[in-house]
Amino acid sequence: MPDAVGVVQTIGFPGVLAAADAMVKGAEVTLVTYAGAESGQYFVAIRGSISEVEQAMAAGLDAVENQAVGASVLNHYIVANPPENIVSVLPLEYTEADEPFR
Repeated sequence: MPDAVGVVQTIGFPGVLAAADAMVKGAEVTLVTYAGAESGQYFVAIRGSISEVEQAMAAGLDAVENQAVGASVLNHYIVANPPENIVSVLPLEYTEADEPFR
């Protein structure tokens, strides 16, 4: 079964940084991608087992809402069992740079 994917989208860079930090510290997940968009929106995506992704997402959302001043969560979502075609099209695949952290 493929690893689950969790995504958090925030307004403001401090929010996405707080989410990413809390997620990788809060559970055994790998940060696989991060990107910025217009209007100060950012997102970060993690992968791991569904139980670890759920735990990491809870930690990340809590960090944005309670620790990152001026930041807010726009959206968040967990894909428990992503099909291979999504992983091959979107930037969610593990890369060589990710391997030391898995």
